[in-house]
Amino acid sequence: MSLAKRYLIFVIGVIIQSAGIALITRSTLGSPPISSAPFVITKFSDYSLGELTFVLNALLLLGQALLLKKRFRHIQLLQLPVTVVFAMGLDLFMKIFAWTLSSHYLINVAVLACGELLLSTGVAMQVIANVLMLPGEGIVYAISTVCKWEFGRVKTCFDCTIVATAVILSLTVLHTLTGVREGTLAAALLTGITARFLISHCSRFDENGALVLTWPHAAPKKRRKLPK
Repeated sequence: MSLAKRYLIFVIGVIIQSAGIALITRSTLGSPPISSAPFVITKFSDYSLGELTFVLNALLLLGQALLLKKRFRHIQLLQLPVTVVFAMGLDLFMKIFAWTLSSHYLINVAVLACGELLLSTGVAMQVIANVLMLPGEGIVYAISTVCKWEFGRVKTCFDCTIVATAVILSLTVLHTLTGVREGTLAAALLTGITARFLISHCSRFDENGALVLTWPHAAPKKRRKLPK
């Protein structure tokens, strides 16, 4: 798979991920961990979810550079324009999915499920592309690299920190819990599992050991009959 195709898959994945986050947020059952704090701030400021997400991701990118120092690869600066696409996508899809707002819990659960599927699909496509990381994953990689901690544990701690910040801001400023509900927990628990399932069914390893996208899933090659 060519490098250009990998970047295309990555950007499409980022856009799909932004659609998933917007749909989960519109379910009114909570926001994904990475968006929970920015979403709470939108409730007492004039900034949009996309604008605050861009600011947060820009700070996380700066954090990567400070932590990794000479190990920070200049190619990772491309995270910034990708973050612009991600932030613009969030604001666009928040408007597009405004019609999904409902007072019926079961409808909200269905919206949440659709958003979770989109979010997982976007994450899976980014993993398959294997060219860049969004700053949220990039800062986790930087911390795990510098501190020599396991990536998964750092990711869990990072998500918990963002959610805890959202809870504190919500209770302190709004005096009620906003943006952190069962949808936040579902996104934290199910995104990785669903993304791994999609990766295993929509990609394969090529002769160089790199993941390549196969859609629909490539059927196994038939074995040639050996001559008698």
